[in-house]
Amino acid sequence: MRASHERLADMRVVLVCGLLSLLSLSHACPKECNCNSNTKVVDCRGRGLYDIPRRLHPDTQELYLQDNRIRGLGSMAFREIPLVRILDLSNNSITLVSPTALLGLRTLQHLSLASNSLRELDKRLLGPIHSLSHLDLSHNSLWGLPGAIGDSLRNLSHLGLAHNRLTRLDRSLLEALTRLDSLTLRNNPWRCDCQLIGLKLWLETYLYKGGVVDEVLCSQPEEMKDRDLQKVPYQLFHSCMTTSYHYLFANIHHLENERLLRGHTHGNHAHPSSHAIHVPMAMGEGFSECEPKQRQRPVNLRHAIATVIITGVVCGIVCLMMLVAAVYGCAYAAIMAKYQRELKKNEESAAAKRADHAAAEKEPLENAIA
Repeated sequence: MRASHERLADMRVVLVCGLLSLLSLSHACPKECNCNSNTKVVDCRGRGLYDIPRRLHPDTQELYLQDNRIRGLGSMAFREIPLVRILDLSNNSITLVSPTALLGLRTLQHLSLASNSLRELDKRLLGPIHSLSHLDLSHNSLWGLPGAIGDSLRNLSHLGLAHNRLTRLDRSLLEALTRLDSLTLRNNPWRCDCQLIGLKLWLETYLYKGGVVDEVLCSQPEEMKDRDLQKVPYQLFHSCMTTSYHYLFANIHHLENERLLRGHTHGNHAHPSSHAIHVPMAMGEGFSECEPKQRQRPVNLRHAIATVIITGVVCGIVCLMMLVAAVYGCAYAAIMAKYQRELKKNEESAAAKRADHAAAEKEPLENAIA
């Protein structure tokens, strides 16, 4: 009986040791990578990987997967490492990314998808991540970014969008990035037309606040090619603002949204649709609803209208000054012309008098000689 108990105890010890060994094996470092248990860094760079390595330790905080052959990211591709802070997937062959690929990575701060073959990003991709401070999407084939993605990037300090296929960028997306310090936009085929004036206005405000941006060189239309958007004078966008009210109404709509956002922040939980003002985005588009009664205009709306009025008054004063200068120029030219005519007339009279005087002196001399 005692021997059977001893054998049973030995079996339990063996079983526990086996379970512990399996548990440690499941969290061992993948054979394709180098792992540092002290810094919790996993380095899998340049290993020719086609997929995300498995059996990663759950305490991993930095994962480097650049310079591989990864072609896509499936749903919850990094569920084994929920505490990762730095994730580098640059220089792979990624073309597809599942909307839930990064689900569970609530502490992610640095994400690099640079030098891949991405054409679009789903607006849900970064939805659960609110701690992201560095996002590099450069050297891809992105045609645009969804405007809703800005809600997930409010803590972003760096955004890399260089070397893509962007022709425009939504101003509302950029305005959501309130903590952005640096932005790269170079080498994109920007179309500098009326739809890009919002980006130009945002860039001026962003640079005034101390932000850093490289350059936005126009590719289209042909007459604007290779010109820096920041140095293009507003006169070239004059037709945009005179043929439609899109620019004015877009700014008023943005100011109204900011007012509503501040209202919600201070405890106003009314639905935005109950206060939002619908305005036409171009000439000829009517209001979808009529106001049942006159309401007090929001403060920001009044400021916007006052700005437009002040601008009109300033333009009027400038035109008046130009008119006065033109009248003064014409009067000065007339006076100078009259002065020149009188001067010429006086010179002709003096020449005639000198000729008569010379003739009078010559006649007595001739008589004396005769």
